[in-house]
Amino acid sequence: MPVQTKKVYDPAAPSDGYRVLVDRIWPRGKGPTEIPRDAWEREIAPSTLLRKWFANEPGKWPEFRDRYRAELATDIAAPVVASLAARARTGMVTLLFASGYAERNGAVVIRELIDERLA
Repeated sequence: MPVQTKKVYDPAAPSDGYRVLVDRIWPRGKGPTEIPRDAWEREIAPSTLLRKWFANEPGKWPEFRDRYRAELATDIAAPVVASLAARARTGMVTLLFASGYAERNGAVVIRELIDERLA
């Protein structure tokens, strides 16, 4: 797979390729030099309103995914997602997230969207 998700607190690896933080808020407990990354694309993170509504409640995950996909289709986010998809065509892209829920976070939705574009 040319796109993977990884917790920002996990060590960087050469196999990560292009590392991009996709959270709106800077991860707690980490300074700017402590997170190896190539970019911070906060404009494609879930909106504050959506993030607070979701609150990592498992029952809200399907609706969160739908609402977040709508946000990712906006004029601001869509070009960034397209750029990440183009980059994934030529090498690994690692989407970094700080959430404690590896299966339910914005990076997972972005990865799904990019994988769909590459299929």
